[in-house]
Amino acid sequence: MESKTSKVSIVGAGAVGSTLAYAGLMRGFARTVALYDINKAKVEAEALDLAQGIQFMPEATVLGSNEVDVVEGSDVVVITAGAKQQPGQSRMDLAGATISLMDKVLPPLLKVAPDAIYILVTNPVDVVTLAAIKKSGMDPAQMFGSGTALDTSRLRHQVAARCDVAVGNVHAYIAGEHGDSEVALWSSATIGGQPLTQWRDRDGNIVMTPEVREQMHHDVMRSAYTIIEGKGATNYAVGAAGARIVEAVLGDQRRIMPVSTLIDYEGVGEVCMSLPAVIGRNGIEHHATVPMDDAERAALLESARSIRATADKFDVH
Repeated sequence: MESKTSKVSIVGAGAVGSTLAYAGLMRGFARTVALYDINKAKVEAEALDLAQGIQFMPEATVLGSNEVDVVEGSDVVVITAGAKQQPGQSRMDLAGATISLMDKVLPPLLKVAPDAIYILVTNPVDVVTLAAIKKSGMDPAQMFGSGTALDTSRLRHQVAARCDVAVGNVHAYIAGEHGDSEVALWSSATIGGQPLTQWRDRDGNIVMTPEVREQMHHDVMRSAYTIIEGKGATNYAVGAAGARIVEAVLGDQRRIMPVSTLIDYEGVGEVCMSLPAVIGRNGIEHHATVPMDDAERAALLESARSIRATADKFDVH
């Protein structure tokens, strides 16, 4: 009997979609990678360019088409298509256009790949994920957004650089909205098991003072704006983050990542927002409970309210 191999389809062959495909192929996250985009010349060119580098990557087949049938049989579908964030725009400014796009894109995708895990990597990811779940009727465990996985990576990178340690030794999360109201969960952050706020440098000085943490949180939140102003789009880090989420699903890794999932937030109602979640072959296995102080809880509530307010503006229920 022929053994089943894994297939990942990426909807949108722009900067994020093509970079995510490249990152995933380099990591060997699937035996077949399909790109789907309405721009025939673009998607075929991206697929060809990727395929011609397979000699230097784990073996895989790369497909590219403007026909939705290329997605058929996918284990995971990653949607990167959406309105492009321009310099000066917030992610929430993109909500209307991207939600309208989901109305067109989702029905044919669900028809050809009804059993896939769907991961949304498009802005504003929280509101769009909520709209996609509500409009599609999908099990929220099988449809979720990339959320603050990227913001968390940005935070850990800055902490590692400031504390002069390897980034793999930093455990800290950004939660809430992937956007301007995101929340840094400092109270549970650690380096090598030691509370982050107690970390000292070689001279015995506390590194992560309140002032340093505040500035770092601001810089992380503004990272996308800085990158977009400089080069027009973010693609490398978000592509790597998206590929890592896919890998956690296909490998049934039970990896904890802060991704945007549907929750009923007390005092707010249904929202999609990021909290650390265990990711496996069924998608979202369950949420991890992370300790928070009162200030973080209050900030997270405001973040949830911000997301819900935008969802209400576009009548997402």
